[in-house]
Amino acid sequence: MQVVSPKISQKLSMLISDYLENGGIDMAQAARGERVQIGVFGRRNAGKSSLLNALTGQRAALVSEVAGTTTDPVYKPMELHGAGAVMFVDTAGFDDAGTLGGMRVDRTRAASARADIALVLFEAEDVAEDGGEDGALHWAERIRASGTTVIPVVAKIDLRPDGGAELAKSIESRLGLSALRVSAETGEGIDALRETLVREIQRGGEERKLLAGLAEAGDTVLLVMPQDAEAPKGRLIQPQVQTIRELLDARCVAVGCTPDTMEPALASLREPPALIITDSQAFAEVREKTPQASRLTSFSVLFAAYKGDIGYFRASAERVKDLPPDARILIAEACTHNALDADIGRVKIPALLRKRLGGKIRIEVVGGADFPTELSGYDLIVHCGACMFNRRYVLSRVAAARAAGVPMTNYGILIAELTGILGRVALPEA
Repeated sequence: MQVVSPKISQKLSMLISDYLENGGIDMAQAARGERVQIGVFGRRNAGKSSLLNALTGQRAALVSEVAGTTTDPVYKPMELHGAGAVMFVDTAGFDDAGTLGGMRVDRTRAASARADIALVLFEAEDVAEDGGEDGALHWAERIRASGTTVIPVVAKIDLRPDGGAELAKSIESRLGLSALRVSAETGEGIDALRETLVREIQRGGEERKLLAGLAEAGDTVLLVMPQDAEAPKGRLIQPQVQTIRELLDARCVAVGCTPDTMEPALASLREPPALIITDSQAFAEVREKTPQASRLTSFSVLFAAYKGDIGYFRASAERVKDLPPDARILIAEACTHNALDADIGRVKIPALLRKRLGGKIRIEVVGGADFPTELSGYDLIVHCGACMFNRRYVLSRVAAARAAGVPMTNYGILIAELTGILGRVALPEA
């Protein structure tokens, strides 16, 4: 038997209606964190924007002979046949100069941390002995060292006397990777580049599950979803939608309710649900009503494993008790929004931390891509569920925290620790 409260049922109906009428629910935004991110990198005027337009078949990026036309990263979502949903990202030249140029390079560097695949465009000076830190060789090596797949590209081959053959050989000699030669003007090599992208995506694709090890076919799963002032009007947030879809795909019975209708929802079931999933901020209330036979977790905990390193997050949360009374703590949100009185990252978690550690702790909050490059001054980093980020980007932040020796945890894991129930929360398989 499936029970859905009237309020949740109405939201689900609106969600489905929007999908059918519009062919998707703001897919450029809502699904950004689930798309394979393909970054396009190179010097100014290397042909990055022209290449992006050729790959997408649209004028997605502004093209000009003026160096530095692309300033902020340009995002273009599309369906790549054979690979599924991808996000192409055009970036500013990594040789940009001046104060503003330096800021643009910082944006390009941040985009490289998000990229699952990097198309790096080379010029002749990039393979010289002293290619420099603003050259494609340096950037390709650095990006590849981070675990991102690098595909070297020689662009504008219609303008090169030998079609870029000699430059391609030099790239392979210096980098150990074969370069693809393309022309956005004539279209030569574009299909071959698309095919290479598809192969790399298929080869590197890892099928991750939000509910790994927590639910199987036939299980009844109760989703307790607060619909408070922070909930978007007329729709569910992405973690809820994604969890519901995965439950349906797994042939589970998904039961939806709000905290105030949890008791009647449980009473309507013949047996206790195998799993209860709620918002981390409702842990305490929902825990009191959870049957002994049911496991309990939260959407944020699920995303801790799906997007990040749940082992590091848990170990870091357990170190909170050892933090100094004047600890400096960074709270990082993936999305930016207007904070309300009940904001989880800016109000509720800081209150829990001060209750545990005292009022002398210093808390800083950043949103979106505004993540500090220098982390060594922090005693703890707390990250949201990161539903709007791809896993590569979250793991790059985890790696930066590890390198700085700073513990880093996640909203759900930390709240469970601070409320004393972490040992009783069901964790998905990493």
